Amino acid sequence: MTSLAKFLPFLPLALVAQDLIQEVPLNDRVVIEVPIATNRVTALNFPGPIAAIDGASISADPKIPGLFQLAHTQGSAFLSLRATQPGAKANLNVRWKDRTYVFLLREDPEPVLSLNLVPTPQPKALPAPRLSTTRLLALLDKAKAFPLLKEQHPHAVAGVEFRTFATQTNLTDYGDFRIQVEEVYHFQHEDSLVFRTSFHNPGPTPVTYDPVSLAVRVGNLVYPQSISDAPGVIPPQGHSTVYLAITGSPDGGRADLSLKNSFQVLVTRTPSPAQP
Repeated sequence: MTSLAKFLPFLPLALVAQDLIQEVPLNDRVVIEVPIATNRVTALNFPGPIAAIDGASISADPKIPGLFQLAHTQGSAFLSLRATQPGAKANLNVRWKDRTYVFLLREDPEPVLSLNLVPTPQPKALPAPRLSTTRLLALLDKAKAFPLLKEQHPHAVAGVEFRTFATQTNLTDYGDFRIQVEEVYHFQHEDSLVFRTSFHNPGPTPVTYDPVSLAVRVGNLVYPQSISDAPGVIPPQGHSTVYLAITGSPDGGRADLSLKNSFQVLVTRTPSPAQP
């Protein structure tokens, strides 16, 4: 039988190896301290190619003296460092994915030999609230009566944010008709925006559209309506007021959209009825 004592001397070495190789989450608001030895090489390993490196008293040319020697191949995702004298200290800035990460280098006889830098886990998005049709209709009613509620029953609209476009243009032009966003209401608890819009038809014939197709574009994302109050037709040389709401994000999570965004109302045109 093999004696267990024969393997015991190797256990401390395994424990030391764990300390020599460490993992740190990337955070551009935290300074990462890295112990580096004069007789060892320390590697900083990023998740992808490094864009730029900058440091004081750090030399990438062995012929040029510096407190630390650096080696890096352009386009690679790692760099190597070695201290050149006892007590050396310096800072190193590394640019990766449009962010700058700051490292404080210090000479230490007990260095980290490999520092693996991993992306900070993104918190899971909260799901959007599930609102009944009755609840959504109540949001539209609050938006329609907002001035009166604000004056006579302020508790009913407490916490509701409001933006008007009375002095601004937030227009979507479809050629033969236009949609102007006039007011937007943010119901934070319900993660919903309610839009009061005006559909304008300057032409001599009615314009018809599919009310169910109403949506709002914010940046590159399209938010389908959660409910709307739309007649589906714009009278000739006239206009109609349309209310619609969007809730959550297109992927089912919370959107928490800001009222400072620019909003584009989308709708699908339908064939107009034949004129007599």
